[in-house]
Amino acid sequence: MFKKLLSGLNQKKVKVFSLFLLCSFLSWFISNLSESYESRTDFILNYRNLPDTLLLGKDSEDVIQAKIRASGFQFLYHNFFKERIDVDVSQTTFQNGKYVLAGEELRKQMDLQLSQNISLMDLDRRELVVDMYRVASKEIPIKANLNLQLQQNYLLEGGILITPDHIVVKGPSREIDSIDEITTSVLQMNNVSSDFSREVSLKLPKGLENSVFSAGKAVVSGRVAKFSEKVFEVPVKVLNIPEGYQVQTFPDRVTVVCKATIDRLKEISKADFEVVADYAQLNGSEGSTLFLKITQRPENVYDVRLQENNTVNFVLKQL
Repeated sequence: MFKKLLSGLNQKKVKVFSLFLLCSFLSWFISNLSESYESRTDFILNYRNLPDTLLLGKDSEDVIQAKIRASGFQFLYHNFFKERIDVDVSQTTFQNGKYVLAGEELRKQMDLQLSQNISLMDLDRRELVVDMYRVASKEIPIKANLNLQLQQNYLLEGGILITPDHIVVKGPSREIDSIDEITTSVLQMNNVSSDFSREVSLKLPKGLENSVFSAGKAVVSGRVAKFSEKVFEVPVKVLNIPEGYQVQTFPDRVTVVCKATIDRLKEISKADFEVVADYAQLNGSEGSTLFLKITQRPENVYDVRLQENNTVNFVLKQL
């Protein structure tokens, strides 16, 4: 029984001593982390403000190493989360065929982005060479690859709308000069009876390693309306009648069929149409038939046609 009691006391002392050691270590560790140190660390580079005439090449540096003074806490954080630095390449100069950002300018840009508690001591280079190359720019129209099947008695108003209707490609002239048109991926729409809007991807040319496109998608949309037909009785007008004569056609009125939206048909009258028969088409020959032609029709309609034959008989009478 005495041995068990002694064993229990020893276990308690061990636990207390272990806790004391842990607290002492944490106190020492925190105290050291709060002190300032100098060491080298890496920064990830993000290039910004590229001029419109330049593109970033594949050989540009992704990481730069710098010597900094910071607390142990900040170094610990930095080891887990690499800090990113924006590099304003508009401040580069062109020297001996290369775009160079001077070391002083690079230090200035980094200082403005680092925390106030971090001091930049030194960089691993005197200047930063940015791999950029000059490019051409070209606007290319987008064409919708759309297979649209409308419901019966429905029509498309105003055509297909593509947004954006063009994209801009930047790259070497040898790559982009031959590009004249960009098409969308195939869009199949069946039994459509209402307005539509669909986002589709663009079929961008492959193999253009040094070219960049401003967009990879576009929106294809259209307005769909129900249409109907209305019949109008329109008088036949004869042109180029010989002097001293008059022409009487049989019939003297013809039926014109107009196809449009229901709302538009309500606004149309027979005065919006003109059907003519040109006597000059005989060209001096004898005949009793003249071809008809619709020479005036209203705007914003889907179709206008003569309902029956496109000819009339006539009688030439001397005045």
